[in-house]
Amino acid sequence: MTRFTGKVLAAATSALALAFAVPAQAQLSNGNTSGQGSATVVELGGAHFVGNPEAELTLTEYVSYTCPHCAHFATDGDAALKLAYIPSGKLRVEYQTFLRNPVDVAASLLARCGDSWRFPANHHALMFNQPEWLGKAQKAMPSQTQRWGTGPMSDRMRAIAGDLGLYAIMEAQGYQRTELDQCLADEAAIGVFVAQTQAAIENGVTGTPSFALNGELLVDVHAWQPLQPLLDTALGVGTVTETP
Repeated sequence: MTRFTGKVLAAATSALALAFAVPAQAQLSNGNTSGQGSATVVELGGAHFVGNPEAELTLTEYVSYTCPHCAHFATDGDAALKLAYIPSGKLRVEYQTFLRNPVDVAASLLARCGDSWRFPANHHALMFNQPEWLGKAQKAMPSQTQRWGTGPMSDRMRAIAGDLGLYAIMEAQGYQRTELDQCLADEAAIGVFVAQTQAAIENGVTGTPSFALNGELLVDVHAWQPLQPLLDTALGVGTVTETP
């Protein structure tokens, strides 16, 4: 897990809110629903829900795109959820944005670019390619990071996307550069991401990935291995009912 203290996180999100000058009341659309295969993808209040809207259990993942442990979970956990849990109709997965830095902002905007049904593939593409583009971010020159932190917000986001190769990743998903630039200029979305991050901190999230089941934060659960048995127990998987 990528961990931070609450004080550092609060300071970071406050700095992001000030740096991007986003309005506190900014909101995303409240109900963009699309179907892809057997899964339903719903965008609600800036979060994406994948799976049956009537599922008895909602697993919330607090995700940062610059968190290597989140990329590991996308490989281990997302595949299992997609194949064995979501199709049952008993579980849906909610993805909540957790910002840590300006690169997170750009990646989060791109992950949520376009119709809601595109989110799962966008999310996977960014996480699968994370070692390459995050490596570029870690080796960025001072002149690059200065562009990422100064000037109009849309210019900063485009600079990050260009310097790290995020445009190429998203173009491979079928996007045009003009579509991506429009998403990177979405100040309302940034306002929602900042609000989500602040709400997560208030809910006790201290690092990523973190998880909640039906709104209850799972303490010290940050990977698929400890999460799976909790899901199985909550769903009654593997239990035996005795007949009288």
